[in-house]
Formats: sequence, C-alpha cells, structure tokens
Amino acid sequence: MNPPAPALDADACYRALQAHDARFDGAFFTGVTSTGIYCRPVCRVKTPRRENCRFFTHAAQAEGAGFRPCLRCRPELAPQAAPWSTQDASALLARHAARLLDAPDAWGDEAPSVAGLAARLGVSDRHLRRVFESELGVTPLAWLQTRRLLAAKQLLADTRLPVAQVALAAGFASLRRFNAAFAAHYGLSPTALRRQGASGPQDGVQVTLGWRPPYDAAAMLRFFGQRAIDGMECADPAAGTLARTLRLGDDAGWVACTFDEAACRVRVRVAEALAPRLPRVIARVRAWLDLDADPAAIHAVLGADFPHAAGLRVPGTLDGFELAVRAVLGQQITVAAARTLAARLVQRLGEPLPEPAPGLTHLFPTPAALATADGDTLGQLGIVRQRQAALQALARAVAGGELALHPGADVPATLAALKALPGIGDWTAHYIALRALRWPDAFPPGDVALHKALGVAGQPRPAQAAEARAERWRPWRGYAVIRAWHGDAAPKPESL
Repeated sequence: MNPPAPALDADACYRALQAHDARFDGAFFTGVTSTGIYCRPVCRVKTPRRENCRFFTHAAQAEGAGFRPCLRCRPELAPQAAPWSTQDASALLARHAARLLDAPDAWGDEAPSVAGLAARLGVSDRHLRRVFESELGVTPLAWLQTRRLLAAKQLLADTRLPVAQVALAAGFASLRRFNAAFAAHYGLSPTALRRQGASGPQDGVQVTLGWRPPYDAAAMLRFFGQRAIDGMECADPAAGTLARTLRLGDDAGWVACTFDEAACRVRVRVAEALAPRLPRVIARVRAWLDLDADPAAIHAVLGADFPHAAGLRVPGTLDGFELAVRAVLGQQITVAAARTLAARLVQRLGEPLPEPAPGLTHLFPTPAALATADGDTLGQLGIVRQRQAALQALARAVAGGELALHPGADVPATLAALKALPGIGDWTAHYIALRALRWPDAFPPGDVALHKALGVAGQPRPAQAAEARAERWRPWRGYAVIRAWHGDAAPKPESL
C-alpha cells in the first residue's frame, strides 16, 4: 500500500477549486469520489460537494488512488511542478528523479527505467524507490506509467495517429501492453477514448497548454522577436504569436504558438510531420516558454527587490545545441549583430524545411553540419577564427554524445564540460545552463549589464559584489538575472 500523499490544505484547495483559480493549476488535482474522476483546479464542470473531494499533489497520486483523468479539463495539459525550491536532500532526490522521468530528451533512444534512473542519480534502486515513494506518495514506476498514459491520452485526443503509433510514441513497448494499461487505469479502450475526442485541425495538430499567472507574454514575445532568425523564426508581439522550425531526429516541421493571457493558456499547433513525437514537442514547448514556473514561489524570494516583475519568465529554447551556438555567436557583440550571423549560418548550413510554412523555410544546422564546415565557409559568414574554433568544438562534443544540452542534464558536469571547450567561459556556460538546461539558479557574475542593473559597476570587484548581492535570491538567481536585465524591472535602489 502506498504511503499517504504529501499533505495539502484541503480547505484552501477547495476554495481554489470553487474559484477556478489558474494560479493553482498543476499545484494539485481533485479526485471526486462520486464520479471516480480527477480534475485540474481550473475545470469548468460544476464544483463537486466538499465531502466528495480528495486532493492530490500529483496526477500519479490521483491515479494510484483509482481516479481517472477528466476528459474535459484534461490533466495532462496542466503546468508541471518544478523541484528547485526544495532543499531537503531526500525531497530533492525524489523531485529530481521525477524531473528526469518527465524529460523525454534526457533519455534519447533509451527507454526510461527505475534501474537506469537510479544509475543516473548515483543511488541504489532500493533507496530510490523508498525515497521516491516516501516523498511523492507513488512508486517511480507508477509515476512513469501515469506520464505515459497521459501522453497517450493527449495523442488520442489531438492527433489522427494510428493507435499502434500512439502506443510507441507514448513509450509503451507493445500495443498489447498499452491496451491492457489503458483499460486497467481508465476503464475503456484507446479507440473508445478517440471516439469521444476531437480529430484535430487539418493544418497541423493543436493542443492547449496552461500556465500559472501572472505571465508577461508580451515580454516573452519581445525577447524572441528581437532575436528571431529570418527563415527559421517568426514573432508578432501585437498578435501574440510565435512560430519556428524544429528538427527531432529524422522528423522536421514547425511549431506555432498563440498566447491567450486572459485564459492563462497558449494554443500550440504542430506540423503533422512532428505529430508522432508530440509528447517530446510538448515537453520542449513547456521549457521554451517556461510554462511550468511557479511565480508565487519565485516572487516570494525576489519580490522585495523586484516588486513589479512577477510575470517575467526565463525564455528557453526548443534546441539546446542551437541555443549554445547562438550564445557563442553573441559573445561581445550586439543582439542585432548576433542575429545577422545566425541568419547567415542557417541559410548556408541549415537544411530547407521539407514542407515550408509562411515565413518558415529553414532548419537550424545540425551538429554534424557545423562540425564538418571548413574555416573558409565560416569565415565568409563573418565568423572570426576564435568563434569558429569554439563553435566547432561545441558541435563535435554534441555530435559525439559527449555533451547533452537539455532539461534534466547534470548541471555541474555540463557546466564543467562547457567551460573546458575553447572560447566558452563562465558567462556563456551559465547562460546556456539558464536557457537550455532550465537551471533556475544560473548566475553569470561577470555580466556587464547585470553589474549596471545591480549598481555595482563602479566597484573594484563588480563580479564578487554581484555574487554577494545575489546570495539571498537562491535558488532563483536566474530569474533575478532576467528581472535585472528587463528595463522596467530594475531593483529598488534602497534594497540593493
């Protein structure tokens, strides 16, 4: 029998449920004993009676207690919980393990397993199972099974993929196991669920993802718009839209997002060519747009110094290698100049998109393409020799599997590997960790713009002064950097 789930304030949860409060979306789930269904706090069905409600921190806990996911609010679309604010060693281990299970890119072609997870974390299987179950209320295997089933449920509802392909894309080893798990957990067959769902739009596959407010979508769109590479990215802050190309393995297509701030959600359309990889695309979009951040926890630490920036998020990336290349290109030059170099690189070494969309014609170069490019080609693009060496060393490390740049990667090891490459220093490594690895405590103490924002530029040792100032912002120093860089979010002078 599983231990009880971590304690929640049931009365507070019920009030949030009554208000359909989006700030708590993904923070808990409500199991309704009279129906056997569990829902998100934002579900618009009639609020159940208080005595019929049970509250769970995670979807896996609700499913472990025998509840099925609501077909209306769709728990698989809720923002996920991040582990970074936990300091206790056991809790941090459990939440980091859960984060790895939730990160498809962390496993590549390897199937996630408890043994593989324990090996990555440097603990025994038995210790991992004990800590995971104690902290999260379910076993690692049950957590993984819930993630797979919810991913499959989303594919069935939002795509026209054959059920066998849905099973494979969601991580099931066989169609037989998928059908059995689906029937055991949800009490119906995959084909029956598909008959109840929508078939999806003709122009790509569409899903809707939520966030916890506040969320400054305009700031996020401005950030990407200022850095958009012609032919590969399009951003329209006025229309609230963002689109770009993406390669996943042998598949390539586009991803287009439309922000709806009033509803605290973003509508995401994905090219049909990427539909078989939809769970991985969704995981990347969540990281790209920082949809899973907990603004209440972050602002509780940073609010005294940055009172007007609660809605700012950390812009991520859909491709860690691409982000690293762009970071190297941008060293010691303006954003506009870096954008020009990146556009030339894409046009020269990137491949044409097989099925182009308006404004989207090319894919970013692969690590192999950049690693084998000759110096004359790179020089003709305006990339100096020092940058060429850094870019090609980076490309070789990624192409050879020596360097992984995705959420869930080991942060200290990745930082060390990056700084061992020629031309990559502390600033670039921390910038990559912040945006590609999604490490919220990344902090480049030598950043000149940060020194100015923090008012330490004139001090004898500004980097040390910046680090000392930032100690009180742990574990959210990366969010503090974004707030400090933001022109309208400078810290109050009296709090510096």
